[in-house]
Amino acid sequence: MHEYSIVSALVDRVQHEVDARPGAVVRKLHVSIGECAGVEVELLRTAWETFRDRTSCEHAELAIDRVAAVWCCPTCGTPIRPPQRCGSCFRAAHLAAGDEIILERIEMEVSDV
Repeated sequence: MHEYSIVSALVDRVQHEVDARPGAVVRKLHVSIGECAGVEVELLRTAWETFRDRTSCEHAELAIDRVAAVWCCPTCGTPIRPPQRCGSCFRAAHLAAGDEIILERIEMEVSDV
């Protein structure tokens, strides 16, 4: 269940940003997760609801954007569906996108003082 580790890392990263902005209140996190990242989205949401208590993310919403897997030829970049090979280069498909876990944006309120 590495989803709890992912949430822990997200909270740590957000805390770093909050520490740099005293009094900031975190409202929302935007995360992109590739379909081949090995993350169970519903388990991640459950981990988020459980782990964020008593942290700077306690009242923050988690918005998850799923990223589709994109496979292509590593030589010429032609899109390929695995397990097919490139029609030009005869190379096996390479995963070009869809295995990422990215904290895209943190929405927070920061005082003017």
